[in-house]
Formats: sequence, C-alpha cells, structure tokens
Amino acid sequence: MKGSTHRRCYCRDAETGKPLGKKCPKLTSRKHGSYSIRQELPPRADGIRRSFSRAGYESIKAAQADLDHIRALLGLADSDDSEGLDQIAELLEKVADEKAPLPDIEATRRRLSHGLDLTSRLTVGEWLDIWLAGKKGRQSAISRDESNIRVHLQPRIGHVRLDRLRVTHLSEMFEAIAEANVEIAEGNAARRKAVEDLAQIAWKGREPRAHRKAMKAAIAEMDPYRRIVGPATRQRVRSTLRAALNAAIAQQLITFNPASHVELEAGRRPKALVWTEERILHWERTGEKPSPVMVWAPEHTGLFLDHVAEDRLYALFHLVAFRGLRRGEACGQRWTDTHLDAGLLTVAKQLVVNGWEVYEDDPKTDAGARTIALDSDTVQALKRHRAQQDKDRKEWESGWVETGRVFTRENGELLHPANVTRRFIELHEEIGLPPIRLHDLRHGAATLAHAAGAGLKDIQEMLGHSSITITSDTYTSLLPEADLAIAEAAARLVPRARVTTENTAPEAEADPDGAESVGAEAVPDGADPLGKMQEINSPSAHAPLTQTAPDEKSEAG
Repeated sequence: MKGSTHRRCYCRDAETGKPLGKKCPKLTSRKHGSYSIRQELPPRADGIRRSFSRAGYESIKAAQADLDHIRALLGLADSDDSEGLDQIAELLEKVADEKAPLPDIEATRRRLSHGLDLTSRLTVGEWLDIWLAGKKGRQSAISRDESNIRVHLQPRIGHVRLDRLRVTHLSEMFEAIAEANVEIAEGNAARRKAVEDLAQIAWKGREPRAHRKAMKAAIAEMDPYRRIVGPATRQRVRSTLRAALNAAIAQQLITFNPASHVELEAGRRPKALVWTEERILHWERTGEKPSPVMVWAPEHTGLFLDHVAEDRLYALFHLVAFRGLRRGEACGQRWTDTHLDAGLLTVAKQLVVNGWEVYEDDPKTDAGARTIALDSDTVQALKRHRAQQDKDRKEWESGWVETGRVFTRENGELLHPANVTRRFIELHEEIGLPPIRLHDLRHGAATLAHAAGAGLKDIQEMLGHSSITITSDTYTSLLPEADLAIAEAAARLVPRARVTTENTAPEAEADPDGAESVGAEAVPDGADPLGKMQEINSPSAHAPLTQTAPDEKSEAG
C-alpha cells in the first residue's frame, strides 16, 4: 500500500486568498513550512478507499518515523487476515480523527493476538459501571460492591484507561487511602475534643453563651465523624476490583489483572475474647474494649436472660444465645420451619437489610440452610412465645398482618433487624453488663457449646459455616474455667521427683497397703483429672443451662 511524505506550507495568495501549496516560493527554504504524511489503508468491506493523514512535522525525519510506525502496525496482520487488517485500519482511522498518539506496536500485537478490540478506549470507571449493571447475585453483595466502587475506586482510578491499568496505580491508590486514614483520625480527634470542650462550658451568663455559640459554629465547620478504612475493608475493595477485572478478561478487553498482584496488609478477623473481671475493670476505667468481638461469660448471659424474661423478644434472644442463629435468620424464621414437638428448627430464610429496606433472602451460604436441635428450655420459651402471639392475633383481629414469622411486631408485621439490635443494646445497658454486639451472642453460643464438649464440626454445623476454619479461628473462645482445668491437668501429666511450688497440699496419708493415695490433691478445685470444666458458681436462674449438673455426691454435701 502506498505511502509518502511531503512538505507544504499554509501561505495564501494575497489577491485570491487561496492556499499556495507547493507553489509557495518560500518552500525552497528548509525552515519554511512543515512535513506531512499520508498512508493508504486497506479498503472497507464495501470497497471504499481510506487513508491515514497527519501534518505538522518539523522535520522529514520525524515524519518518516511515524510513517514507518504506521506501516509496522499494518504489518502485524498477515496479508490474508482480512479481519485483522480491518481492525488495524479502524484503529488508525480513529487515531487520525482524534489526533491521538500512534498506538504502541507491541501492545497492539498482544491485543491482536488475544482477539481484543483494538479501538476500545474504556476507562476503569466506565467498565466498573458496565460490570456492576450486569452483576447477578445477592443484593447485599451487589450493594457492597457498589459502595466500594462509588467511595474508593471511581474517585481514585476511574479515569485510567482499562487496558493501561497497572499494579503501580493500585499501590498508589491504597497508599492514598492509608494517608487519608491519618487525616480522618486527626479530624475525628479534633471534633471529639471540641465537643468535650463544649460540654465543659457553663450554660448561664452572657460570656459563656457567646463562647458556646462560637464553639458550636466551629464544630459545624468541621468534617463529620468518618470511619477509618481498615485492612479488612481494603481487602474487600481489592476483591471487588479483582472480580470486575476478571470479567473484563473474560470479555477479552484486557489480558492482565493487576488487582491479583497488588500487596496489601492481611485483614485478620478479630479474635473473640471472654469478658473476665480484669477486662471489665479495664473497660470501666478507660471505656476501651479489649477486642472488637467480646463474649459474655455464662453468668452474664444468665443475668441478661433473667432481666429480659418478660420482654416480647425474650425467645429471640434466648434462641440466639443458645443456638447461635444470625440476626437475619432469627428475624426471618418461619413457623412452618419450626418443629417444637420434635425439638428441631430449620433455617431456610433470612431477612436482609439494604440501606433501611428489608427483604427476604436465602441463608448466607449453602451451609447456612441447616436444621439444628433445640434444648427443652428453648422449646418451652418458643411455646410460650407462640401462645402470646396467638393472643396478639386475636386482639388485633383484622389489623393483624399474617407473615408466618416466629418473631414479629405487635401487629404481626416483620421485625426490622436494626430495631432488634437497638432493643438488645437498651436491655443490656439497663443492668450495666459489659458491652457486646447482638452478633456476639452467636459467638457466645459457640463458646458455650465448645465448653460443653461439642466438637468443632458440630459447632460448624450449628452455626452454618461453610468452612470449619472460620469456626475455629473466630467463633470459639475458651472459657477461663475450662482453660484453667486444662492447664492444671496438663501439668499433672509430667511426673516430678521434687515439689516445685510453695503452696503444696498436705502429704497424703498412706493406705493400709503402704501405697500413697492419689485423690483430690492431684487436680485443682473446679477441675477433674481429664480437664473437664466443673460447676460455675452463678446467681442466675439460667445457670443450669450453662453448667455441668452436679453429681449426687456433691448434692448430698
């Protein structure tokens, strides 16, 4: 295909105003005018000719370099590859129309060999919008992806061309998020300090009132409280981007996923800790929780259940505390899936919150659809709850809303899960219990089952986890009493020739045969030789539900 370079100027005839072109007498000087190129391109399917033209080169060397570049691009496709030649021709036409730089030869070769669209100029932001619009799955997962895209990805890398996104772009993005965290923390601290100072200003008096007014105005100008973007959130942001880029690879828009190769701090799951006396004292003095996930000791759970025994939602809290249902699962539980005579409950649906809207969905995972056994006390609590619901149905008459749910509002309407959480917080704060989340009752149920001797596989099935790793790493905390018994029992397994502690028990009396007896001195109080947890003293009426029942000998004593 023909191609050429030529020099021309834009001088015009003084009388006619027409361009002089090659007739310009000044073209004899090399410094006058500029160089242009023209390269013929493969014709269109209908036979119409097309070409690439560009002007404005200062030297013939620069013009010839671009002409050679264009010919190299055309040479990427074989002469009998009409589809490849047509793609390259369309690419060059678009470059000429947009006056864009010539595309890189090697990058074009890779895209052509992978069957990618050569004329695509999609940005990351445009592709994320396309991907999100076509995403299928749970509404909660889609909402989370939408939030990650809107808050983090669009503002920071949305402008980058999709095929030019690199690992360095993502590393810079996450570094910027980390830097923003410092600003957020400083802004939150400044606002908190200003609010505390405002609370110290007296209400009466002209000067204090003026001071309070000025302080309120200053606080109004400050940034609102914002959440830090922690390691777990950053991992979720990367997960969203990685899924979107994998879809782009499947659509043959790109060949490499940089989100799979950017290094991030691991988002570790917080370890659940039991509220011990020492931790409660620290919380009372400083207001700090030792861990984001805290679990009540059995006596705390008993005190709470005693306190809420007359509350409408008592049976719900009881069910979560002992059988570990998720909040949405408890709110979405149906009577048709609850078999009290058999002592079984099937988790088949849940209520999910999206913003403030509530909708019904299947359980969180396939393992979440499960059937769990109910202890006799839980069965009795649910029977009493059903009797009260029947009374409410009669009182409301035609105003009753039949949803078929176990737990409802007074008129039968669906419970909003957020209102259940708010009620839970109000109730445990009334008696000054150390703070936990409603979801932490689920952790507590796993802890109680673990302390009662249940294996991890049993606990996994009770909680509906898809992986036993989640159960072992996150949802089981060792009760102090069980921990002490295990430690002491382990120490007794090693025979010693001499006493190693000052607080030793009196020397055991020899039996009639002259052999030393091995009895209660071999293990600590509250533990048996196998390390099993014994009775936990508790003033709660629910204590028998969380303890090992005493044997006949101890009852006789």
